[in-house]
Amino acid sequence: MATRIITTFAVVAGFAGAQANIGASLPIFSVLIFGFANLFADGVSMALGNLLSTRSEQDVYANEKSKEMYEIKHNKEMEWIESVQILITKGFTKPQAEQLISIYSTNPKYWVDFMMNQELKLPNPEKDNPFKMALVTLVSFIFFGFIPLIPYVFFKGSSLFVVSIFTTAVALFSLGVMRWRVSKQSFLRSVGEMLLLGGAAATVAYIVGTLFQI
Repeated sequence: MATRIITTFAVVAGFAGAQANIGASLPIFSVLIFGFANLFADGVSMALGNLLSTRSEQDVYANEKSKEMYEIKHNKEMEWIESVQILITKGFTKPQAEQLISIYSTNPKYWVDFMMNQELKLPNPEKDNPFKMALVTLVSFIFFGFIPLIPYVFFKGSSLFVVSIFTTAVALFSLGVMRWRVSKQSFLRSVGEMLLLGGAAATVAYIVGTLFQI
């Protein structure tokens, strides 16, 4: 979420730098055009990337699952040995492990799921909806990425960049607090890293903006 905000804010900062360089106000629609173009282009790119990534994970999982199912059907003895060894490494005695695998073998589907999780360490993405996840990514990207543009859409004046800095800082601060509550890390670290990341990206964009004559 932070990257969504920072990406758009960097565009705004770049225009602010260019404006400072020429010593005149740039048309607000210029900021909005490039801001929204960047926002939607990045949002669609992230959504499509999420879609392809999820489908790739599902394809890999399905391929490996078919291999495990084949091995259980045609090389049951080897799978038995591997499964018992896995349970032994988890703290079971050999007799306990063999008893469990004997039970698993009566349910090949569960046995396959066990091997996928314990041997291959692959999370099960079968229930994931690639299109739904892509849509969520797109909507969240646009929602959070819109925050730095709020002043340019709803307000007028010569201090819109300052207002954008404020709204962006508040948003990043809020995300930092959320991160702190979830991760239980240091409050200063959680919030500080968010603000530092946003500030660094905006500073670079602002400096680059000052290098161009418009």
